[in-house]
Amino acid sequence: MKILVINYEYPPLGGGGGVAARDLAIEWAKHAQVDVITSSFKGLKRFEKVDNVNIYRVKIFFRKSRDAATFLSLLTYLPGAFIKGIRLILKNRYSVINTHFVIPSGPVGFLLGKIFRIPNVVSLHGGEIYDPSKKMSPHKSWFWSAIVKYLFNRADALVAQSSNTAGNAVKYYNPNKEIHVVPLPFHPPGIFKIPRSELNIKKNDFILITCGRLVKRKAVDVLIRALGRIPSDTFKLLIMGDGPERENLERIVQKLELGKRVIFLGFVNDDEKYKYLSAADIFTLTSMHEGFGIVYMEAMYCGLPVICSNEGGQTDFLKNKENAILINVGDIDACVNAVLLLYKDKKLYKKMSENNKVKVTDFYAEKIAGSYIKIFTNFIRNN
Repeated sequence: MKILVINYEYPPLGGGGGVAARDLAIEWAKHAQVDVITSSFKGLKRFEKVDNVNIYRVKIFFRKSRDAATFLSLLTYLPGAFIKGIRLILKNRYSVINTHFVIPSGPVGFLLGKIFRIPNVVSLHGGEIYDPSKKMSPHKSWFWSAIVKYLFNRADALVAQSSNTAGNAVKYYNPNKEIHVVPLPFHPPGIFKIPRSELNIKKNDFILITCGRLVKRKAVDVLIRALGRIPSDTFKLLIMGDGPERENLERIVQKLELGKRVIFLGFVNDDEKYKYLSAADIFTLTSMHEGFGIVYMEAMYCGLPVICSNEGGQTDFLKNKENAILINVGDIDACVNAVLLLYKDKKLYKKMSENNKVKVTDFYAEKIAGSYIKIFTNFIRNN
């Protein structure tokens, strides 16, 4: 089998959607040829082979950071990816195309699949079809909504990462086909705990940690304001990730006089990420919405109880008082109460920690990649 993956972001660019594509590609590459067409960025090779996956990076413009793409950079990805796709297909007869994100990658997968009669399986990551923080989210725009629906109806298969994403796809676009629900994959890392002192964390501090691109949808300000309502200096917040909202968040920290209790770590690599997660006490993500949230898997693997909002795909696997505390979007007081509950109730904390270590095994990459192969095989046989 030969698989062509189309995704405008791929590590070290972007967030969870790129990580998911990489983890799937790594598993498939154990038994198949896997080529990826993604975006270039300064310091990255235009071609390299990593974990037996062939990575082709096409030239784009106007992208300013690894964490977040600009609208113009998304548009400039399309022609380069399409041309590269043609060249690769003429060289390799692919069995299937796996397109990640209906926007912006969708048109490339659709055209290549149509022209060369290759099954095109589209993976939906949630935010590209429903983002309550954006005025121009496709579900709010008749123009973008029409494009999404057109691409949905011409894909050979649609795969949503959660029942929430599948539900939003049906609610706002009503595609003419079944939507398969397949969770995002997770590769358990080889991690080890290091003394907190090596990370400049005090032994008795109670550490909240969050991770992700600093964009409005992540609503990290809710978490910062919640910390501001807990007067004890014992409670501290580590923020991993970067993005356009960082300056605004830093102003909030300064206004609330939390400079010694909120630490912006910026972009961190995977090794650093797991070191900090392993040193933390609670993982927190107060997003307005998450399609799935692969970072939950990373935190669960480290045995962290979770505090998160109750909107999004994470509700498929995070259950209140079982392995997480779910709060309403934007509810600062509920966030405060959840932190204090887990700080005081050691029995509940231990139960949630142990449950997460067990639950995360459901999402190991080999199993999830196999679910995709079954979908691919069905369409390859019928093509």
